[in-house]
Amino acid sequence: MALLAEELVEEWLNRQGYFTIRGIRLGVDEIDLLAVKIHSNSEIECRHIEVQASMRPMSYISNVPKAAQKQGRAANSAKRSDEELNLGVEEWVAKKFRKNSKVQLMTQLAPAQWSSELVINNVKSEMEVDLIRRHGIKVLRLADIATELNNNEFPIRSASGADLVELVTMGRTIESRGC
Repeated sequence: MALLAEELVEEWLNRQGYFTIRGIRLGVDEIDLLAVKIHSNSEIECRHIEVQASMRPMSYISNVPKAAQKQGRAANSAKRSDEELNLGVEEWVAKKFRKNSKVQLMTQLAPAQWSSELVINNVKSEMEVDLIRRHGIKVLRLADIATELNNNEFPIRSASGADLVELVTMGRTIESRGC
C-alpha cells in the first residue's frame, strides 16, 4: 500500500511541475519523496515528503520512545501515555526529517530551504497528527490529493503514474458520468 500511495503522491507532484526522486536509500534509512520545482522568477521550491498510508491503522505513526523499548516495550505498542506519545513523535520527526545524512543530501541536491511534509490516510490518533504539526511538519491527506488528481486541473495532464490515478479515481469518474 505504501508504495502505491507514494506513486500517487509522486504523480500529483509531477503534474504540478515538480521534478521528483522517490525511495532514496541512505543506509538503513529512506526518504520517500524529494520534489523540486523552479518557478518563473527562478525561485526554487524544495519539498521533503514522507508518506504513511494505512487503510486500517493498528498503531501510531511514531514508535514508542527508545527508552521504553529498552525496558521491553514493543516499538509499535498501541498503549502509550501522553508523555510517551510526545517523546515518540519527537524521535520520529528527528529520524524522518532532521537526520544529518538526509539534510546533507538535500542540501547537496538543492542548497535551499526544504519543507517537511507528511501525507497520511487513516490514522489511529489525531492527537498524534497534531503533535507532528507542532514540530513544523505540514500534514496533507491522501484523499485530498486523490481528489485533486481526479479534478485534473494541472499544467501537466499526466505523468508516469497516470494509470494508477485512473484506477484510483475510476469510481468517481463513472459516478460523474451517471453510469
